[in-house]
Amino acid sequence: MLPLLAWLLFSSTPLQDAGPPRLTVSAAVSLTEAIEEISRAYTAAGHGRVVMNFAASNVLARQIANGAPVDVFISADGAQMAVVEKAGLTAPGSIVQLLGNRLAIVVRKDRAGPLSSAASLASSDVRRVAIGDPDAVPAGVYAKQYLERIGLWTALQHKMVPSASVRAALAAVQHGGADAGIVYVTDARVSAAVRVAAVIEGREAPEIVYPAAVISTSARKDAARAFLEFLQTAEAGRIFRKFGFEPRAQGQ
Repeated sequence: MLPLLAWLLFSSTPLQDAGPPRLTVSAAVSLTEAIEEISRAYTAAGHGRVVMNFAASNVLARQIANGAPVDVFISADGAQMAVVEKAGLTAPGSIVQLLGNRLAIVVRKDRAGPLSSAASLASSDVRRVAIGDPDAVPAGVYAKQYLERIGLWTALQHKMVPSASVRAALAAVQHGGADAGIVYVTDARVSAAVRVAAVIEGREAPEIVYPAAVISTSARKDAARAFLEFLQTAEAGRIFRKFGFEPRAQGQ
């Protein structure tokens, strides 16, 4: 009787390992809408469920370095990926230069008056400029780098409102906490409250690259590599382009 009871109990308990494994992906917050759509396409294609963790890349890198259970990391810059790599936490040979992006100066759609370049930020009617924390957040690092290259950082530094992430900088503009902001072009696309006053281009513009990698402590490395490969497909590339990103990996 006991063996039969044990069999019944076992057979009525769902197997935890049944089906494709669930992945945890930590991605730069600027990727939110694009990666969410790609994750749905990945799951719909018969792969496992993807659980997303979005934040500023520096926060994600710190979480991974502190032992957070992550399978794939997508950073908004190479510096934060390097933090994870130097900690020995990227799977060998897995780092891919996945995407490119550009910076833009944004203002509220209802803002009156011209503002068409970074030089316009020096205007007296621009009192606060929201950016990601220039000492940590990739978008802020890029913005400071650009303003330094064109000789405006010192003159504008007192106007800067450092934010915990690029989306926090965008929100500051949306809600009137800043007169203008420097965010990614892709961030401006997902906000109905702001408009692009100027796209930062030219020789002084920073090269913005989003690297992605499998985390070496992942218990699901094969599935993590499969997801990373999916991010480089033509299907994923189409979605990235829809949100304004510039696919760089082979196959996109």
